[in-house]
Amino acid sequence: MKIAVIGGGSSYTPELVQGFLDRSANLPLTELWLVDIDAGRLAVVGGFAQRMATAAGAPFRVVSTTDRRQGIAGASYVLTQLRVGGMEARREDEYLGRRHGLIGQETTGVGGIAKALRTIPVLLDIAGDMAVLAPGALLINFTNPAGLVTEALHRYAPEVPAVGVCNVAITAKMHILQLLERVTGQTIAASRARLLTLGLNHLTWHRGFTVDSEDVWPKVLTAALDEAAAAPHPQWEGRMIVALQMLPNYYLEYYYDTERMLALQEQWPPSRAEEVMAVERELLAQYAEAGRTQPPPGLMKRGGAWYSTLATQLIHAHCNDLDETHIVNVPHRGAVPGWPPDWVLEMPAAISRTGITPLPAEPLPSVCYDLIAQVKAFELLAVQAAVHGDRRAAYQALLAHPLGPRPDQVQAVLDDLLATNRTFLPQFG
Repeated sequence: MKIAVIGGGSSYTPELVQGFLDRSANLPLTELWLVDIDAGRLAVVGGFAQRMATAAGAPFRVVSTTDRRQGIAGASYVLTQLRVGGMEARREDEYLGRRHGLIGQETTGVGGIAKALRTIPVLLDIAGDMAVLAPGALLINFTNPAGLVTEALHRYAPEVPAVGVCNVAITAKMHILQLLERVTGQTIAASRARLLTLGLNHLTWHRGFTVDSEDVWPKVLTAALDEAAAAPHPQWEGRMIVALQMLPNYYLEYYYDTERMLALQEQWPPSRAEEVMAVERELLAQYAEAGRTQPPPGLMKRGGAWYSTLATQLIHAHCNDLDETHIVNVPHRGAVPGWPPDWVLEMPAAISRTGITPLPAEPLPSVCYDLIAQVKAFELLAVQAAVHGDRRAAYQALLAHPLGPRPDQVQAVLDDLLATNRTFLPQFG
């Protein structure tokens, strides 16, 4: 079995390689192809990946290439973890928001649409290559904005099976397990637990948790309320948790606590991109060490915790027909009654060799749905703008987003966005 990783020069890659090494007894992986346009960075990361595999007894071959089509050809799975424009473009997305008094973040608000406009055409090109060179292969997209990119793939490349993945849900699951362990004094294996969550990528609400099929959500809420009461600056106010009977995912801070998030970004530099750039310089230097065969501890500073666990579990479940449940981004196809069935949602789905099947879920209350509907309207307009180079759709997308500019700001923000990203937006002429 061949797996291709597009964006193989990413600092995440060694964690992913370790994940495949840990699962080598269960996955018939023979070739792991790392594909990247940055030959120098790929040489460092790919060389380290080869040393890792060799030290583990070489259960599969690691191949590095700058030829995307060669990397994709014959693959069973294609993982996308690329960043169009590199970390410098992420920094520009953050400061785009800051310049205009808006949230500056790579997946949310004006930064999110900038990243989507750069990224969606590239992912559709990759899907086009897959349709010809690896028909039937599953595209697993980790590239942000993951939900929005997956929306574009399902609408404009429906012939390619695709799923979006994000580490927020698995991170929430692991945190909830820690809360329960404090209450019960017992360690609970993650495989025994299931998280119920629903919404859009980076816009979900966690609303249920089971251990061995037993509903323990009341215990989780009690533990979360205790945690909030003990914290000097809790992420969520206890009254909010009680009113919702749910735990918002942490990206909802941008919507629920906008003024505080704006105040924090006034303290830049460093922005998050600038922090990550410093971390990556250190990581790449460590990856280049000739004697290194294990990922360095500093990799955890990079973010994306549990990404390799999530990605390899999903492939394991799909390849080995395990019918496991995972939180993914897929069109729900009517699994949520009353919601447009073609919407890509982040939700539990059954993963088996036959495909990815969203599991039935109760709709969220209007206090959540109304925000979801507004952001989904933005997403659909952003996809249209990205695919067609449609300036009117881009303008409307900015106008639609709840964290977007005021009507009298929209044109200035759009002009700034297009000028800043001119190199990466050929579709806009």
